Amino acid sequence: MTPARLPLDPRFPNPPGSDDDVALWWLGQAGFAVRFRDTLLFIDPYLSDVLADKYRGRIFPHRRLHPSPVNPSDVTGLDLVLCTHGHTDHMDLGSIPYLQTSSDPLFVVPRAEAVKGVARGIPAPRLLGLDAGESFARQGVTITAVPAAHEELTVDAHGQNLFLGYVIEIGGLRIYHSGDCAPYPGQAGIVRDLSVDLALLPVNGRDAHRRDHGVPGNFTLDEAVTLCRDAGIPSLVCHHWGLFEFNSADPADLAQRLTSVDDIAWRIPELGVPFTVSGASA
Repeated sequence: MTPARLPLDPRFPNPPGSDDDVALWWLGQAGFAVRFRDTLLFIDPYLSDVLADKYRGRIFPHRRLHPSPVNPSDVTGLDLVLCTHGHTDHMDLGSIPYLQTSSDPLFVVPRAEAVKGVARGIPAPRLLGLDAGESFARQGVTITAVPAAHEELTVDAHGQNLFLGYVIEIGGLRIYHSGDCAPYPGQAGIVRDLSVDLALLPVNGRDAHRRDHGVPGNFTLDEAVTLCRDAGIPSLVCHHWGLFEFNSADPADLAQRLTSVDDIAWRIPELGVPFTVSGASA
């Protein structure tokens, strides 16, 4: 596979010969771009370096280990931006205003974080708040929100989830992005009922040291594989590594550990390198 040339083409065109497939690009951390034909959506794009300023001199300095793969101001034709929760590496105040420079996307956020979304630069008319169990459809895309536990299921004073995952139905595929998430009771059944084809799951794990210093964690690799098996998901893409030194995983180690997994198609993505998946209707 040819390494990506950064910055990426901000139009995110389909790779040659894949016009009827769903194309995905890993943008680093939990971020993905997804294209099907004329529709382009982003999930959790962290394309700035604002956290390096916020945490400079602290125990976890949040310095980027790689550059942003695209300048958010240059992105064109962006239809939807999904933010799974309010942490800055998922709802990025350094990207949100600039993603509106050359596009006019709709932003989907947890309803519990709608005020934060507006404060981060989302115009109220362009913001859609969802809670777990709710869905909406637009331009041939259906988004269904499911609970996420980062590391616990957490709700606001109105009982609305602060952390979400999304199942995105596009091009005949159902793609599950869990958001930042660890296992919780009933999760496999919720996801299984949505007939997911591809799971985008964080695999950087969790521990008391990070949690005690304000960094809740995610699935371990084994837990991500187990969820795919229990929920009947045939394909897994591992993410949420490689951006911050203190909160990462070794891709070579991930690949080595996955060599014994032969019942699930798995991928360790490369930054900015597109891959395609064929859907039932493609």
